[in-house]
Amino acid sequence: MKTETRLLVADDWEDYALLDSGHLQKLERFGSQTVIRPDPQAFWNPARPVQSWKADARFAAKGPDEDGAGQWEILSPRATESWPMRWNGLTFTARRTAFRHMGVFQEHSVHWRFAQERIRAENRPVKVLNLFGYTGMMSLACAAAGAEVVHLDASPKSNGYGKENQSLSGLDDRTIRWIADDAMKFVSREQRRGNRYDAIVLDPPKFGRGTNNETWRFEEDLPGLLDGVQSLLTESPLFVIATAYAVRLSYLALAQTLADRMAAYGGILEQGEMALPQTGSDRLLPTALYARWRAD
Repeated sequence: MKTETRLLVADDWEDYALLDSGHLQKLERFGSQTVIRPDPQAFWNPARPVQSWKADARFAAKGPDEDGAGQWEILSPRATESWPMRWNGLTFTARRTAFRHMGVFQEHSVHWRFAQERIRAENRPVKVLNLFGYTGMMSLACAAAGAEVVHLDASPKSNGYGKENQSLSGLDDRTIRWIADDAMKFVSREQRRGNRYDAIVLDPPKFGRGTNNETWRFEEDLPGLLDGVQSLLTESPLFVIATAYAVRLSYLALAQTLADRMAAYGGILEQGEMALPQTGSDRLLPTALYARWRAD
């Protein structure tokens, strides 16, 4: 297996921009709305004083946990709870949530585009499993490229937003199964049913709970989940993508754990970090670790 180390920069957006960052905060534009959110990696000095930043809303966390709850402070009369955004022909709804998220993880566009290119290049039916799929942008990207998609998230609300995004994007005629379930249990059932996938994507949280209060802990549960993922692949898989947020982990650990499961397939393993480019600057804001296997 070949190994490549790359920094993936999400620089293919028109509706999103990182306007400034520093002093543990970031100023971002999501479509028509501008927001200020905490960021624990933005240690540096901002391009402009944080006090001078203009935004429609600011998120204030209740505690130090990066994924912890908090509340939004409205700073402008033009602030709205939800609004449309677009990426590469897809339309979705952005929204402010109680956990600082915006209804989209914009840095993942590097994987959406990769998946679309791999699926279209096959020119054959492709089946994709998207685990921890959130509001469905990866699922929509794969479906738009012609794949049949099984989308799984433990949150029925997130799946509901994903279905809305499917309609907004004009993809109601594409096959996406929206399933609310615990990822580990679903993968086990798919093994017993003998279902197989050409590509699998997983974006697990540091900590989470399933539909029946099952507990997910990244460091403890990821190896077992990757074992299950391997067992669900077809004989000639296209790709596997894994990302990690807010964990004390090197991308090498993530990549080498995935490599163990994919060694028999040969192919190419990419590893590294994901980042967002800052407007008018050479600065990059790191966001996540990733490991991405693809057929050679």
